[in-house]
Amino acid sequence: MSDSSPLPPVRLRSEAELARDALSTPLLARAVRLARWAGPETRVDAGGGLVEEQLAAAAEVLGLGGGDEAPEATEATEAPEVSEAAALASEAWRVAVDAGLVEVVDEETGTVTAGADLALLAGGAPHDVLGVWLAALETVIADASVPDLDDLVEAMDEGGAIDFSRLDWDPEAEGEFLDGVLRNLYLLTVNEDGPGEGPVPLPALAASMIVPGDMGEPSNDILEQVSDAMMRLDDQFRVLAPVGLVDYQPVDEALMADADEELSAAVDDTDVSRYGMVRLTPLGLYGLRSRMLEAGFMAPAVGELADKGADALLDGTASFGARAALAETEQWLARREVVEAARELLGAARGTDAGAPLRRLRCQQALSLVGVEAEPALREVLDDAELGGLARVWLSERGAADVPAPSEAMVFWLTIDTVAAQLAAEGNSEELRELVAGLAEQHSGFFAAAWRVDHPATAEVLEEMGRLHPDKRVAKEARKAAFKARSQRGE
Repeated sequence: MSDSSPLPPVRLRSEAELARDALSTPLLARAVRLARWAGPETRVDAGGGLVEEQLAAAAEVLGLGGGDEAPEATEATEAPEVSEAAALASEAWRVAVDAGLVEVVDEETGTVTAGADLALLAGGAPHDVLGVWLAALETVIADASVPDLDDLVEAMDEGGAIDFSRLDWDPEAEGEFLDGVLRNLYLLTVNEDGPGEGPVPLPALAASMIVPGDMGEPSNDILEQVSDAMMRLDDQFRVLAPVGLVDYQPVDEALMADADEELSAAVDDTDVSRYGMVRLTPLGLYGLRSRMLEAGFMAPAVGELADKGADALLDGTASFGARAALAETEQWLARREVVEAARELLGAARGTDAGAPLRRLRCQQALSLVGVEAEPALREVLDDAELGGLARVWLSERGAADVPAPSEAMVFWLTIDTVAAQLAAEGNSEELRELVAGLAEQHSGFFAAAWRVDHPATAEVLEEMGRLHPDKRVAKEARKAAFKARSQRGE
């Protein structure tokens, strides 16, 4: 996906709610506890990590030494072993340093002090808290692309240094792969045809990165690649869950232990949850959108247009799905007086450019949300060539008196404009096909008159109607009408 193509808009919770979510994430909560625990006796190594001698004490502070408050302990599991506890403490410390909760004041002696951002978590604004969390998120995403500890140990040379040539690991490629997966998960979540707040099966997410879109039955090689990707993602999402980016149900370990289990079972609806399920949290949506904005993607959020003019609203929602456009428009209308809002919308809907029909459709949809008090604004445009038909429809639907009947020219102009808008909004949707079929059926002489309509999109609309209509005879009439319209325009 190009970073110039707008992503579907996301509905975000308030920053206050998201900040509370951020403070309650296990990893940031641990980082804060270690930052408050650190003192004059705390020592770090050259990379800013806690020296090995202090990891046990740090783990104890976090309740990872086997006590009742161990975060990972449940009724069905025991507290983390010492090595795992040390790893969790080390990770939390790394986050504390990278997020500015701890500052290394002397690299030679390895001494630290509280970082400037630690106070923000207690007394800062929600936006400040989220800034700290985003810094923590970057650390965790970077960590998720690094090989696991067992692989690193196997790659050590005799001197204890990691020989990266022994690892089948390309840091740049791994980072790009994970970014791509997270971007696809974001798209699935915000797309109106996606699962929304529901979980995404890990096989489907892995396949979105591996299987070509035009491939029919995947080959065995492709299935093996998907299986490998699933295992990588299983490890990575386990790392990403504690920072609050995702809710993750890991792959059933019984499947990994069963060498005879076939990947084809991953597409069985009854078993798919055993292969991992992942869901972006509301905080995760905020985090990924922030990262994509930083990377140059157009990632709109519902509500961003509420303080802008009607032109920005109609143009901005042109690429929105129906539900997102409705939510955005409702917020825009809520901040304005009805008659003035209607006037502003109608003014912004004018135009003969290629985007004008869709603007008028969005205007019509916005005006459907306002009451009869907007009537004066609609009556003011009854004689307008571009808006008069729209105004008559609105007034008639509300039972207004003395609504002048439209001329035949206005009816045909509005019809061409409506189909042009639907083409821009939906493409070859089933609703549009029904509309096209209905027009030709209701008006036997439709195409004989339609090619004369003085609308910039007349020829294109008639050509599309010929392509969409199921009846070959009617389709031929539409194509002939399109040819006449082009000839009339001198094309």
